[in-house]
Amino acid sequence: MSPASDVYLITGACGFLGERICRLLLEEEQGLAEIRLLDRNSKPELVQSLQASTSQTKVSMFEGDIRDSELLRRACRGVTLVIHTASIIDVFGAVDYSELYGVNVKGTQLLLEACIQESVASFVYTSSIEVAGPNPQGDPVINGDEDTPYPARLKFPYSRTKQEAEQLSLRAHGEPLCDGGRLATCILRPMYIYGDGCPFLLRNMAKSIRNGNVLLRTSRRDAKVNPAYVGNVALAHLRAAQALRDPERRAVVGGNFYFISDDTPPVSYSDFNHVLMSPLGFGIQEKLLLPYPLLFFLSFLMELLQWLLRPFLRYCPPLNRQLLILVNTPFTFSYRKAQKDIGYTPRYSWEESRMSTTDWLDSLLPQERERIKTH
Repeated sequence: MSPASDVYLITGACGFLGERICRLLLEEEQGLAEIRLLDRNSKPELVQSLQASTSQTKVSMFEGDIRDSELLRRACRGVTLVIHTASIIDVFGAVDYSELYGVNVKGTQLLLEACIQESVASFVYTSSIEVAGPNPQGDPVINGDEDTPYPARLKFPYSRTKQEAEQLSLRAHGEPLCDGGRLATCILRPMYIYGDGCPFLLRNMAKSIRNGNVLLRTSRRDAKVNPAYVGNVALAHLRAAQALRDPERRAVVGGNFYFISDDTPPVSYSDFNHVLMSPLGFGIQEKLLLPYPLLFFLSFLMELLQWLLRPFLRYCPPLNRQLLILVNTPFTFSYRKAQKDIGYTPRYSWEESRMSTTDWLDSLLPQERERIKTH
C-alpha cells in the first residue's frame, strides 16, 4: 500500500486505457492521497464515479491540452508519479503530422520538463507495439522479446511520433530534479489493446453491420498477433508504478522498456475480430477481398490520390500500405521480462477477457443497428 502522501497524475485519464488505470489504482492503492486526472475532454461523471468508490483518496480533474506547459506545471505540483497515456492514435493518416507531433512528442517533452521542474520522482510512459514495427518489408517476429534484433524502419507517422516520445522518456531517466533527487522513467509497449470500451472494435462492428453482418477480411490467417486485454494492460501500469516506487527495483526497472502482452491466443487481426463477434451472429470473409499484391498497389494509388488532393481537400483512404503491412505481418511478443522485472502477471484469463468484450459489444449492438439504419 502506498503511503498517504503519494499523489499520482494520469494523463489521458478519460480514455479507454486511462480510465481503467484510474479505477485499478483506487482499487489496489487505497493509501494514495490523491489521483489527478488530466485530459482535454473532461468527464465530470467519471470523476464523481471514481470519488464515490473511495473514501480515502481525493480525485481531481485537470482539463486542458497536453501542450499547455502552465497546466502541466500545476498538474505536476506535489505529484510523486506520472502515468502518461495521453496520445493521438492515428493509423489511417487522418491527422496532420503537426498535430500528431505536437501532442505525442512535444506534449511528452513538456510533461517531462514539468516533472523535472516540480520534482516528480517517477514517470511511466505508455508507448506502442508499433514502435517495434513491423518494418516496410513485413519481416515477422514470433514470440519476440526486448532483446530480439529487428531491422525496424518506421514510415508511419503515428509510429514515428511514439518512437520519438519513447526516446525522450528514456533519455530523461536519471535527470536531476529540483529537489536534488533524480527522475526514474520506464516504458511500456502494449500489444493492440482490446476490451470493453475499445473504439476500434466498435468501429469494426459498425462496418460489419453495413456489410450485411459480415466482417471484412483485411489480414491473412497466418499473420498472427497477440492482442492484450485492457484490464491486463492497466495492471501492468500499476506494477510498473509500484516497481519505480520501490528503491530496490527502481534501479532495475528505470531506463528500460517492456512489452506488455497476456495469454490471449495469437491470431490475425481479422480473425480476432471474428472470435469476439461471431457469438453475436457475425460472419467473416474467407479470403482477402483481392490478392495481397493488388491490395498493396491499390493502397499506393489511394495514398497518391490523398497527396494530390491535400492542397484542396482532406481525403483519408480506408487503407494504406503501412496499415496493410501491419495487419498482414506475424508479430507476437512475450511478457516474460515484464513478469521478471516489474512483477506483471495477467490477472484476466483469455476466457474472461473474451466474454467481457463480447458482452460489451452485445450491449451496444441494438443501438448500433438502429443508428446505421437511420443514417
